[in-house]
Amino acid sequence: MAYPTRFDPDSGKTPAAPVAAVPSGSAVREGILEVPGELALHHGAMLDGAHVAWRLEGPAGAPVVATLGGISAHRRVYGTEPGEGWWSEIVGPGRTLDANRVRILSFDYLGGSGETTGPRDDDAFPRISTYDQAGLLLRLLNHLGLTSLHAIVGASYGGMVALAFAEQYPERVAQILVVSAADRTHPMSTAWRSVERRVLRFAAGCGKAAEGLEIARALAMATYRSPEEFAARFSGAPRIERDAAVFPVEEYLFARGADYATRHRPGAFLCLSESIDLHQVDAGRIFVPVTAVAVREDQLVPVTDMRRLVARLAHARLHEISSVYGHDAFLKEAAQLQPIFAAVIGSAA
Repeated sequence: MAYPTRFDPDSGKTPAAPVAAVPSGSAVREGILEVPGELALHHGAMLDGAHVAWRLEGPAGAPVVATLGGISAHRRVYGTEPGEGWWSEIVGPGRTLDANRVRILSFDYLGGSGETTGPRDDDAFPRISTYDQAGLLLRLLNHLGLTSLHAIVGASYGGMVALAFAEQYPERVAQILVVSAADRTHPMSTAWRSVERRVLRFAAGCGKAAEGLEIARALAMATYRSPEEFAARFSGAPRIERDAAVFPVEEYLFARGADYATRHRPGAFLCLSESIDLHQVDAGRIFVPVTAVAVREDQLVPVTDMRRLVARLAHARLHEISSVYGHDAFLKEAAQLQPIFAAVIGSAA
């Protein structure tokens, strides 16, 4: 499949910022791991013929950091060309998570739009848990002969997976860093996503799944950012088109929805959106050191949820940052994240 290109959520355009070259000692390994027999899933279903697509890149012999993002993320975290990778603003040679010093392990989520097993033309796919994603990561470590990870860096859904992994397999990871992810989902966030899924299923039932995905993603984009940002950017007057008012914020949201629908499958959106709302781990059973980052303007993962999570963890530190980008701060706030990442990953040097 063609991987999504990096685009600036502000302008909707792909920036031309230079990306540092991969160091000469780096190596890239990529493949698909077949899971033999049936894969038992956390919510009770069995999945036959599952496989997981993975990628490991960075200096040979360097410590390994698993890097996991939101439900739209995939195994190509960064690239050597402008526009490659979903987190190239943060991860790569010389960047906040420096690929000159560590190896980056990533994989396509089970149930997602990548090359790992997932739904195709409909949503007839088993319920997927963050525990299931964590189990796939464990299989990858065993397949690659990796005794343990130096860290898992997870943002949004990836942070949930990191927490699930730390609870279930503490001996296989030294520490985790989670950005905008708690031990369970806030009911208000579930409320928004429930409406998104209902819209998409209704549209799919009318034979218009792609259009439904555009609308669902447009609504999701409104929850990813902050009211402060929208007030600053979209306060202009609407234009009148065919006797209807078209507002600046409306144009932005539906442009983003249309772009998303060209690159992702409706069934994958449904599967992983539901997986977020099913997420629940036992913070009292997590003894791996945790560094948590909360964004005060995050509508989806309120800072109060992050504070409660850290209070229940055995070894944890919370950093609170402020960003008009809200939940999307993990994609945009490299300067604020850099010292936090450095403190966690620094011992890899």
